[in-house]
Amino acid sequence: MPRTAVLIPCYNEEITIAKVVADFRRVLPDAAIYVYDNNSRDRTVDVAKQAGAIVRSEPLQGKGNVVRRMFADIEADIYVMVDGDDTYDAASAPKMIEAMRRESLDMVNGARVASTKEAYRPGHRFGNWLLTSMVAWIFGSRFTDMLSGYRVMSRRYVKSFPALSAGFETETELTVHALELRMPTLEVATPLRDRPDGSVSKLSTFKDGFRVLWTIVVLVKEERPMQFFSLLALAFSVISTALIVPIFVQFMETGLVPRLPTAVLSMGLMIVAFLSLACGLILDTVTRGRREMKRMRYLNIPAAQGDE
Repeated sequence: MPRTAVLIPCYNEEITIAKVVADFRRVLPDAAIYVYDNNSRDRTVDVAKQAGAIVRSEPLQGKGNVVRRMFADIEADIYVMVDGDDTYDAASAPKMIEAMRRESLDMVNGARVASTKEAYRPGHRFGNWLLTSMVAWIFGSRFTDMLSGYRVMSRRYVKSFPALSAGFETETELTVHALELRMPTLEVATPLRDRPDGSVSKLSTFKDGFRVLWTIVVLVKEERPMQFFSLLALAFSVISTALIVPIFVQFMETGLVPRLPTAVLSMGLMIVAFLSLACGLILDTVTRGRREMKRMRYLNIPAAQGDE
């Protein structure tokens, strides 16, 4: 049987962590359950230890830093990652694992289905839809809930994941990694319930939303440089043309160029546009080689036991 590890990143989850550990212990009795504390100021560590979890710490603040540490430290064949806030359904884990093993998948994403508005607030729902749609448009449409914190992943996926993000934007990076390497994936609906009384969300709607948006922009630049720099080139060329047209018309009528600084600015912007296009062409070749290297790294990692 493949080794299974449940990974639970935690920050101030004293109220919920014991139940999360107990629920996953019940549905996955053979799994090793790891709780990674991220500088909690309450009794999260003590409660998790009392619940029977293997507790470790990550001093660098941010969920992305915790994910990087978990993926580096833990050796397993199947990884179940879930938040420690007791909003996800532990009973879905065996089904997700079975789907991954049956179809030889690298990631199964748990798409959240909320029972109440409080469990999944309209603002968060709209932001998730908007950001997921952007990623789907750019990288491919295979997920409807990109920001879910509930995933089942193979060893191949985990050990080939670069883990560069520091905060909540790590979910975006997890999704794009699977899309860029064209890994076999699946998305299944999982129930989402309200937080228990006294438990407070650590997510900042606007701050974390902008961080995710910025991460998408950076990933487009890194993974789709031709498209990114072509759009920049188009923008600079349009502005340059808009500036030079009235000057050119006046020159044809009078033979004079009265607004010389504007003409110089227009010429400079057009040069920048061509430079941006050249950068896109060069970096596109570099990115293709880097993607091939990541693919070879992914293929060098043995598939999980029992996947055949």
